[in-house]
Amino acid sequence: MAEKNNNLLTGLALLVGVAALGVSFVALASIPDVNKAEETVAVAECPAEPEQGQDIQYVLFLGTNDKDSNEPVFSEDDAREHLEAILTDHFGGFTIQDARGGWVNDDGSIAHEYTLVVYLSDTTIEEIHAACDDMIAEFNQSAILIQQNQTTTEFYGG
Repeated sequence: MAEKNNNLLTGLALLVGVAALGVSFVALASIPDVNKAEETVAVAECPAEPEQGQDIQYVLFLGTNDKDSNEPVFSEDDAREHLEAILTDHFGGFTIQDARGGWVNDDGSIAHEYTLVVYLSDTTIEEIHAACDDMIAEFNQSAILIQQNQTTTEFYGG
């Protein structure tokens, strides 16, 4: 009986191994070839018009190091003040969080920067881009990361 159970377990293990190998091949086949320069990366976008009862929440990640010197453009307090002035000019409301960003440079050195994360709702991508243009100029950035998340938003008043 023990030998029969051993054979059953061995067969089951072999079956699981073959299935895992098949899944691995499928996964590898679906990875795009990053060496093909002619291919472009598709960016998934939220629909232009959210569904009834839905909203698009925009999350912006603004680094505060100068793109040329990699040194802070402003102190942390001054950076928040400059950002708040831009956001006030463009939007009715906003939320800002402090964060720390980091990455490895091409030469292998590690860089860090104070980052401001901005949450915005009840706006459009065109308004977001207009505000980001001001942020790019004010903070001397190459780009600002923009995430679009479809959400349900409610301004609850009791």
